[in-house]
Amino acid sequence: MRIQLTEDGDDTSARAALTTDDGIEVTGAGRARRNPSDPAVPEIGDELAAARALADLAESLAVSARRDIAGSADSPAQNRSW
Repeated sequence: MRIQLTEDGDDTSARAALTTDDGIEVTGAGRARRNPSDPAVPEIGDELAAARALADLAESLAVSARRDIAGSADSPAQNRSW
């Protein structure tokens, strides 16, 4: 698991990447932008962008799992919210 953060002024971008033992990479992206009226605390932008990238990565994993379940089941998989 890797998280890469990039800051550009008041904008922070994050990329989260998970590489499986099989070499498959699943990624997620997140972004945060500081409101000009908020104090300049770069760590907050890093945390928000990283959290959003991880949430995006988690959604990608959930979609992949649902697809794998549907492909291996005799009946269609129910859509569940984890």
